[in-house]
Amino acid sequence: MSDLEVPLRPKRKKGLVDFLVQFRCIFVIFVVLPISCAYYFLIYLGDVRSEMKSFEQRQKEHDENVKKVVKRLKQRNPKKDGLVCTARKPWIAVGMRNVDYKRARHFEVDLSAFRNILEIDKERMIARVEPLVNMGQITRVTVPMNLSLAVVAELDDLTVGGLINGYGIEGSSHIYGLFSDTVVAYEIVLADGRVVRATKDNEYSDLFYTIPWSQGTLGFLVAAEIKLIPIKEYMRLTYTPVVGNLKELAQGYMDSFTPRDCDQDNPEKVPEFVEGMIYSPAEGVFMTGRYASKEEAKKKGNKINSVGWWFKPWFYQHAQTALKKGEFVEYIPTREYYHRHTRCLYWEGKLILPFGDQWWFRFLLGWMMPPKVSLLKATQGEAIRNYYHDMHVIQDMLVPLYKVGDALEWVHQEMEVNFMFSHLFSFHYFLILLIIFYVTFLFVSLSLFFFCFKLSLFHS
Repeated sequence: MSDLEVPLRPKRKKGLVDFLVQFRCIFVIFVVLPISCAYYFLIYLGDVRSEMKSFEQRQKEHDENVKKVVKRLKQRNPKKDGLVCTARKPWIAVGMRNVDYKRARHFEVDLSAFRNILEIDKERMIARVEPLVNMGQITRVTVPMNLSLAVVAELDDLTVGGLINGYGIEGSSHIYGLFSDTVVAYEIVLADGRVVRATKDNEYSDLFYTIPWSQGTLGFLVAAEIKLIPIKEYMRLTYTPVVGNLKELAQGYMDSFTPRDCDQDNPEKVPEFVEGMIYSPAEGVFMTGRYASKEEAKKKGNKINSVGWWFKPWFYQHAQTALKKGEFVEYIPTREYYHRHTRCLYWEGKLILPFGDQWWFRFLLGWMMPPKVSLLKATQGEAIRNYYHDMHVIQDMLVPLYKVGDALEWVHQEMEVNFMFSHLFSFHYFLILLIIFYVTFLFVSLSLFFFCFKLSLFHS
């Protein structure tokens, strides 16, 4: 019997936490989504206000904030205060893992003010940004200039600091490397309060090469200079379905990167973006993208698909249609392509809101998507938090291209896939939940009214 034929582990018994997770979508719809929407709007207003400031004003604020960090570090007593960490709460991070290590660190330094784009230098083709600048913020500024970071993470909320201190690998990494490989300089505040600028060829070159993947253990990143590239208005995206076993799917993925004649040094034959999605052990869709001008996209016969509209199908489900209709090509506005997975949080949106991909939900409430991950984590409670920690896997893995087939087979064998919510909800069920909610609200309101009425009679 081959490894792939070994039966999966027996299903575990469901408990109370499973029930809470299953119906958590009610809380998400009526609480998390509205708050997330308001929060995103306030963040947007703050970003616009920052963009309206002059370069000198933003630089002055940056220097003042750096001085505050230095002053705070000099207040630390190593014998009493313990190790240093940022004051950022663990639940604010986009990642789903439990960040418990901060509970043991007692000397916190606040970096929340470092969220401004300091400069877009078109001559040097460099963006100088602070660590809490996120991908949505930076593409909103650069894309109208026909510029972009060389490596752009798909989710709006992913920050520059997180992608550098962790690692960011995206659809253009086969050309430009990881996100940290596109950085040309770091501004770091060291533990002793010194502020240094690290590049690959100055006296701090060792720091320059060790900051990536360091998880913030070597110093506080307060600014980064990142490589920009010229881009065009649209992405010409080709969807190619592949059907077969996992090895054949892996081969289809590898074929997306380089031509069969192995002429990979010819930029005309190597796509600028590559992405693959595996929907089952026998089905996958691989996408290759090239920048295209507005004139090309609007030629007669070409299809333009604005995937960023709230009522549009979620991107991974849209890509899956290639399995039925075969290979096809369409043009997507560049910024909308960059953030194609934001609305549905890749495929996590289906677990959070089981009916979130339905046309009626997208049309009515899709404009509020996605719920903010930090709010989801802040409101989930200890039991649900531990449930996700034990039962849910979100894992990035870096493997050599020739090992992709082996990696897919290993993941297929080791990871138990469980689509918990795929058939539990329907439109009628949602209406029933909505009626229950409003009946409960009405009952509580009337109870409070009569209580206050009786209280007033008692006092009179």
